[in-house]
Amino acid sequence: MGLALRNLLFTVVVPGLGGVYAPWWILTHDGMTPEPLVWPAIVVIALGAALYCLCLWVFATVGRGTPGPWDAPRRVVADGPYRWVRNPIYVAALLVVAGEAWLFLALPLLLYAGGLAVGVHLFVIGYEEPTLRRRFGDEYAAYQRHVRRWVPRIPRPDSA
Repeated sequence: MGLALRNLLFTVVVPGLGGVYAPWWILTHDGMTPEPLVWPAIVVIALGAALYCLCLWVFATVGRGTPGPWDAPRRVVADGPYRWVRNPIYVAALLVVAGEAWLFLALPLLLYAGGLAVGVHLFVIGYEEPTLRRRFGDEYAAYQRHVRRWVPRIPRPDSA
């Protein structure tokens, strides 16, 4: 299966489930159809979606893989948004869900976003980072020293 198709399938299943299907179920499981209330939230959702697409592109073109741990990039990806923050795909997902919560002024969706943030953090520190340290060794350790996990930072010229 080609890389583009693998990335498309990942996007439909993982971010599609967590960022579209689950939020829609949370908003509609009681039989009501939510009304958008805060239209500027669309900007937050669009920024999250654009960041996700950029990250996906970088994973595919630089890392030759997908964001899925079962089909991970073949090398450390420290280009594009990964120069500023180690987990921009997760940041993108949280922007989308938080934007949806704001758009619909939905406390249950905001609570879902909080739970998602905690779950992602535990996955990153419990599985993803240890796995990447084992797989890529010193190269990933150096990347961790120079790039923050969650809060973006413009890289220094000597760390580029």
